Amino acid sequence: MATELTQATGGRMEQMEQHTGQARQMSDMQMSSSSTSSSFTSSMSSAKLRKVCQGLSRTMEEHSGVQYKTSAVVESCSKVLKSLHLPKGESVPDFVEKLRPITAQEGDNAVFKAKVTGNPQPSVNWERASGCPISDATKSFYDDINNQHILKIKTLTLEDTDVYKCIASNKHGEATYSISLTVTENPALDFKKMLKKRSVEKREEKRPPTEEEMLKILGGADKKDYERICAEHGFTDFRGILKKLKEMKKQVEVEMVRVLKPLEDISATADTSIVFDTILELKDPNIRMQWFLGAELLRVHYSHGKYEVKQMGTKHMLCISSVSLSDTGTYTLQVADKRLSARLTVIDEPLKFLSDFKPKKVTERQTATFEIRLSKKSDAPLIWKVRGKEVKRDEKFDVSLSEDGLTYTLKIKDVKVSDTGDYTINIGDLTATVPLFIERIPIKFTSHFKNVRVQERGKTRLECETSSKDVHIRWLKDGCDITASRRYIFMREGKRAEVIIEDCELTDEGEYSVICTQDNDANEYVTSAYLTVDERFASVKSSMSDAQCATGSPAELCVVLDDEKVDGVWLKDGVEVSELRGVQVVKQGAVHKLIFSGVTDTHEGKYTFRAKGAESEAVLTIADPPEMDSSVLDLLGARPVTVKAGQTATIKIPFKGKPPPKITWYKDGVEVMEDERNKVERTADGTSLVLSRCVREDSGAIMLRLKSDCGTAVANLHLNVIDHPKPPQGKVEFLELSGKIVKMKWKAPRDNGGKQVTSFVIERRTAGKKSWTRVGDVDSSTIIFSDDKVEEGQAYQYRIRAVNAEGMSDPLETEEVRAGEPVAIQMMVSSLLLFECPYPEPPGTASQPQVSNVTKDSMTVSWTPPTHDGGAPVLGYVLERRKKGSNMWLQVNKELLTDTKVMVEGLVDDVEYEFRVTSVNRAGAGSASTISNAVLAKDPTRAPGLVRNLSVSDSTNSSVSLRWTPPEQGDEPSGYILEVRPEDAKEWTKATKIPIAVTAFNVGGLQERKKYHFRIRAVNEGGVGEPIELLEGVLAMPPPVAPRFDLQGKLKNQMVVRAGSALCLHLGFTASPTPVVTWFKDGIITAGREVITNSQNLSQFLISTSQRSDSGTYRVHLKNDNGEAHYDVTVRVTDFPRPPKNLGLEEEVPSTVTLQWDHTPDLADDDDEGAHYIILKRDASTASWFTVAERVFSSKYTVTGLLPGRKYYFRVVAHNSIGDSDPLDSKEPLIMAKEKECIRSLRLKEYASKPRQVKPTFLLPLKDHAVRRGHDCTMSCAYQGMPTPQACWYKGESKISDSPRFWHSTANGVCTLVIPTCGAKDSGEYTLVLENPLGTTKCSCNLVIFDKDDNSLLESLTKQANKEKLIL
Repeated sequence: MATELTQATGGRMEQMEQHTGQARQMSDMQMSSSSTSSSFTSSMSSAKLRKVCQGLSRTMEEHSGVQYKTSAVVESCSKVLKSLHLPKGESVPDFVEKLRPITAQEGDNAVFKAKVTGNPQPSVNWERASGCPISDATKSFYDDINNQHILKIKTLTLEDTDVYKCIASNKHGEATYSISLTVTENPALDFKKMLKKRSVEKREEKRPPTEEEMLKILGGADKKDYERICAEHGFTDFRGILKKLKEMKKQVEVEMVRVLKPLEDISATADTSIVFDTILELKDPNIRMQWFLGAELLRVHYSHGKYEVKQMGTKHMLCISSVSLSDTGTYTLQVADKRLSARLTVIDEPLKFLSDFKPKKVTERQTATFEIRLSKKSDAPLIWKVRGKEVKRDEKFDVSLSEDGLTYTLKIKDVKVSDTGDYTINIGDLTATVPLFIERIPIKFTSHFKNVRVQERGKTRLECETSSKDVHIRWLKDGCDITASRRYIFMREGKRAEVIIEDCELTDEGEYSVICTQDNDANEYVTSAYLTVDERFASVKSSMSDAQCATGSPAELCVVLDDEKVDGVWLKDGVEVSELRGVQVVKQGAVHKLIFSGVTDTHEGKYTFRAKGAESEAVLTIADPPEMDSSVLDLLGARPVTVKAGQTATIKIPFKGKPPPKITWYKDGVEVMEDERNKVERTADGTSLVLSRCVREDSGAIMLRLKSDCGTAVANLHLNVIDHPKPPQGKVEFLELSGKIVKMKWKAPRDNGGKQVTSFVIERRTAGKKSWTRVGDVDSSTIIFSDDKVEEGQAYQYRIRAVNAEGMSDPLETEEVRAGEPVAIQMMVSSLLLFECPYPEPPGTASQPQVSNVTKDSMTVSWTPPTHDGGAPVLGYVLERRKKGSNMWLQVNKELLTDTKVMVEGLVDDVEYEFRVTSVNRAGAGSASTISNAVLAKDPTRAPGLVRNLSVSDSTNSSVSLRWTPPEQGDEPSGYILEVRPEDAKEWTKATKIPIAVTAFNVGGLQERKKYHFRIRAVNEGGVGEPIELLEGVLAMPPPVAPRFDLQGKLKNQMVVRAGSALCLHLGFTASPTPVVTWFKDGIITAGREVITNSQNLSQFLISTSQRSDSGTYRVHLKNDNGEAHYDVTVRVTDFPRPPKNLGLEEEVPSTVTLQWDHTPDLADDDDEGAHYIILKRDASTASWFTVAERVFSSKYTVTGLLPGRKYYFRVVAHNSIGDSDPLDSKEPLIMAKEKECIRSLRLKEYASKPRQVKPTFLLPLKDHAVRRGHDCTMSCAYQGMPTPQACWYKGESKISDSPRFWHSTANGVCTLVIPTCGAKDSGEYTLVLENPLGTTKCSCNLVIFDKDDNSLLESLTKQANKEKLIL
């Protein structure tokens, strides 16, 4: 009976101990306490675990006598709002992480941790739901490092079991999180307390315990207290209970420790870690275990991590890290009465390099990392050298040592071409060299050339921008290098390059290319564009007009086009004006001038200005007034031209004048008309009058008149035709008629024939006879002759001839007289005859007629009477007229005109008439008067009125262009007289010597910025009109223009400049007069490090070395008398961002990692909207980094799609418009956790389904894949089959299921194969084979690996997109 009782009691105690151990292990998984927790892990959810714990607790209460104070597991959260409307940016308190219920034993510590959020910052309080105060041993505080509110309860008691509330509150509301704390009783505590408590209960029950109950009571007490405990419980069989208790303990001790696997000897190299492990089956999980090295107890807790004792189920381990020779020895595990021993032997190997020294190739601007792994730790320092110089830690180089002291790392940040070379590692006697090669970053064109179209003579630019500023640039045009050509303006500013072509010509058209190269890079990077130059055409805005000017005077021909960019060429008589002396070609914007300093004969001709689309012509003629040689005129005036009758008289007079004047010869005031006898010869420089067969009547006054538009010249001379004289004039007077003598008297001839009369010859004939007999001659001074050889009574007739050197004149015959007849009778008869029949002479010549009151059909002609009436009164006048150039005279009056003024009517309009008048008396008509001047029959011309609309059309610094409108009143003007007067002068001067024929004129030769006044009047034959003057003076300067900016300069409103480079703001403008330029920065006038350069139409703001403080809004302000303008440019000076800091990694969800870092200050404060982070990852098995995400703006990012069991490095790079920062790398690789196993101790009843067998088949087969190099590839397919088939993967003919290179899984009818970091060798055919007892099936797919720039493959994939689905 006693034996059975002991066995039953021992069995229950053993069962109780097992349940207690299991409950303790599970509770340790849920609490955060200071006690040592089990290393056993489970993937069971917390909900299931709480249920298991509660079930075990109930089981323990049923099968054990130990008491527990239990409560239900509680976990809840609630919120209370105080504000209905929350301000922007503020929030109600909330819990970031869930609090977990805790189950712990008495004496342990419990810790609750809460992380809360809210704005304003909430306050946190802890309370117990029961209302009991929190004990004094409980502390609540705030952890600044982890941002957590902590409640720590020390030395738990059963009274601490309760529901605890964490209350977070602010002004907007409060949040309450309730969790339970369950405290279980610890049997190992002071047994006196338990005994005291039970004794009280026994007395209350008033019955002694049974033997079985007493065995349970004494099972946990000391031997010395057995007797006292039995007495207190009233148990009397003390000896029997001791005997049974001893037998029960022996049986328990025998089965307390069972060794399933002993310790084994280990040999290890120095600086490695080893593990002694044994498998024990313990009846008491709380049994004491001790480890010894030799006979010395290992003090594990004071070894600073050298020794670590671990337990995993029934496996007990001693871990020794970094073993050395001193760790050699025998290690013993003491468990109860069991001793397990094993020996550790440490082998010390020589120091050597474990790393493979291969040449390192790193892309420029990345971080080059050298890792050297040693076979063991060494006290000797490791020295890095490059090109013989030791590398020390600074901003460029980062030298570090791993925690295990075996891996030395050298990081070279922001590598450049200059970092290329051999890097040497020295440690002790070991030396190794690793070459570093820098792979240049390919140049990219962030902004390419663009095709440009520009007009001829216009300005254009081609610009591009590269990803780097450290490049070499060559410029090409149609394949030819133009880098050294002065025809182009090449500019470089940072990453931007541009070529400027001013005054584009048609030959500038073509393809322009820029070739970029960089050091240590054989590639050439090219961008091209085509420049199209359109031919520029213009039209004439103001054409030339014919010009006349005097020889030696200045002249100007002017053409105004509508496009100032168009050039033209000047031609003279069809030949280009190139080297013509005294001629200057001037271009002032759209005004083209040909200026003559002094006009000569060589300048005369037809001038043509010819431009594209425009042409203008004008004739320049010399307008010299006719002029005759004064010496010739003096000679002709001094001596008459003498010629003998019958001969030819030639009068030649040279002259000069242009245009050739009209030549008119006059004789005695009458125009000489050409006929058979009279000829007028004309040459360019002279004229001749030829009179053939001259007669005495040709003698007289000869006048030559030269007339042109420029003036008139007159030459007067006398022609003397020598001939025999005229007969003596008058009637012969007989002074004596006697029988012996006849005495007579006569008058000298009126015309002596041009020669002095030398004598008179007297001839006589007897009446009735025909022959004449010379009777004598007398001297010219004597006009009386006596004939004494007469016969009285004989009738005689006499004739008298005058004699000169040319001969005798015609005779003057007398009447017949008789000799001997008394003279008195003869005189009486003569006087009687004289009284009764007077014998007057014809009157003299009247004056030259004068014409006045001319109209288109009438004229008034007047003259003065002759000075000699011929001895008889003038009876009247005969007036004759003829058309100019005609020889036919028409008599105007039918009867004699008694008045010397008469109106002639019936004339023809626009015909020139000439008049002459003849006086008449009793003796007859006298000689005709001198012919009047030719007069045109037309209405009188009125002087022009006022010129209208006089205005300034243009002005420069040396000229003013004027225009006007012809007058409305008066007759049409033939020209205009323009006068100019400087403001400081009083007299007006003519702008031209001759009137201006057009209604526009450019006055040149003015003084810059001087004020001039202008007035103009119209002129015609009727006279000169009244002048009109400009109201205000005009300054000799360009026309007033308010300031305006030339936006073609392509100065952007926003600029980004890298710190350290030049900040140059180049701005063009147009204004007249030149404005005052002022620069502002953020509204304040600049007065710092800038250099401001101003010109007539440009302003440049330059800071040679910019800083971040130079960022701001710059304003250029222009102001002159006509207005003001401003232009704003926002400048941001930036640099490469500094790297972020404090990279943290956290694996919250399987196959994902959350990266969190501190913002770089440059991105946090940067105004660059495009500033962001770039996330990269690297599999530990490869050296290549791959981009996970771009344009990340927060400081937290979750990376997904990671493979379980693989090691990954992570990198964060800050990027802005300037470039990338130094990378922030994770220091250690993160190992992705594998799938956790379920708690194998929980055996749930499996659902028994009906057996069903299916042959493997594919529901969704594999598809072909195309993956970019460096990316992961995931292949998946769906299948069915029962029993579950075995999956096996092949690449080609090779099995890859067991290769660590690949990761594969088969679950829930889906097979998945993941190929990480695909390379070129991964291309090929992949096959999946499924097999179960019913059969085998397989399917295949192809994998294609392509590069980023593999355009041919991308095009082929695009074409096949409609036929099959490709996973990229």
